[in-house]
Amino acid sequence: MGTSKFEIADYLDSKEMIAEYLNSVLEEGNNADIINAIGHIAKSIGMTKIAEETGLSRPSLYKALSDGAKPQFATIMKVLKAIGGQIQVNPA
Repeated sequence: MGTSKFEIADYLDSKEMIAEYLNSVLEEGNNADIINAIGHIAKSIGMTKIAEETGLSRPSLYKALSDGAKPQFATIMKVLKAIGGQIQVNPA
């Protein structure tokens, strides 16, 4: 019996699940983890849809949200908006 690769994007099937996942990574992760998480969310929604909503090409999205990438803040903000997220600051 073979095993299949775990894909978190397969489980991000609601806005609530997406928000919980991203908030968890924001609390516990580093910059690379956050970029990867945003990439997983974009994949779960569909890179074509995210590309259309951001005005970025699919290849540039894959590159910007891949392991080791250092995307511009503007790119992250465009993708967050496209996935239905926002940044909110609360007092610590």
